[in-house]
Amino acid sequence: MPSKTIDYKAKAKKLSHNERERILSRMSGKLPKRFTNEKLSEIEAVTIQLALEDEQLAEWREKIARIRDKENKKNKK
Repeated sequence: MPSKTIDYKAKAKKLSHNERERILSRMSGKLPKRFTNEKLSEIEAVTIQLALEDEQLAEWREKIARIRDKENKKNKK
């Protein structure tokens, strides 16, 4: 997770309609169902999706860093 707190709701509100649609198109799991059943507003759904994507990106970066470290150690031998 990023060390600083990010205001995803403010970030979501600043996005254009097209940008929000792109983010909504990437939703998975229960989030699309909650959105289509109108339990979440568009801004709330985008806010959640932005937070999830940042978390997934951080996890991916950690995994790639471990893979690169392993490869570097392997190449040094």
